[in-house]
Amino acid sequence: MTQLEKIRQMTPADLALFGLQGIAYVKPVLVDGRAAYAIHAADGTEMALVKSRDLAFATIRQNDLEPMSIH
Repeated sequence: MTQLEKIRQMTPADLALFGLQGIAYVKPVLVDGRAAYAIHAADGTEMALVKSRDLAFATIRQNDLEPMSIH
């Protein structure tokens, strides 16, 4: 089976776990009416809230993860 065939056969659960160990997502949010940034694991678990996007990316990188933005 080729890599492409394996990818096409991934279940929604497989996709949810994809990158779980290496990726964290940054999402802009409002907290008490103020802009903030939530850091989420690949499975959607919220891990932290910070005041700026730059701080979110720095925090993620300091924990040996690769940051990804969610719009």
